[in-house]
Amino acid sequence: MAPPRGALAAACLLLAFSAAGCTTITSHSGYQAIETSPVDLTVGVDTKSTARQKLGSPSVTSTFDPNIWFYVSQVKARAAFRKPQILQRNVVALEFDKETELLKSRDVLTLKDGKVIAFNGRETPTRGREMTVLEQLLGSVGRGSMLPRDDYGVPGTRPGDRRR
Repeated sequence: MAPPRGALAAACLLLAFSAAGCTTITSHSGYQAIETSPVDLTVGVDTKSTARQKLGSPSVTSTFDPNIWFYVSQVKARAAFRKPQILQRNVVALEFDKETELLKSRDVLTLKDGKVIAFNGRETPTRGREMTVLEQLLGSVGRGSMLPRDDYGVPGTRPGDRRR
């Protein structure tokens, strides 16, 4: 006996949707070279203005020296519920001379040049304990009043002073 047509169609659709969910999604982020790439610039010939004209604004400028520009691009791939994987990363550092604004050096760094930094996961312990949401909401109930205190006769206080 052959299965009903509707069940066969539903099974085919389910198989197609599950296969589509496993496809890899590739995303490009950062600088996208359209006509000219940063590696096409000539050291000693191109200036800041020609670099900006050919490439556009840099992705980042150096914090300590505005004469160093960075063009950063990255390609990531992601499949279903997996962690994204970086396929390609390029960082082009352009250093310009301060006086003449001519391109002094050009460095190209790739994913292989990157270093993995081990972050320290330790935390500084704090005193006390963590409060639940309910304790935070109801914790101040009964600890004070909305009325002003009447300790005006205490030395060192002024009328209306609520800093205590």
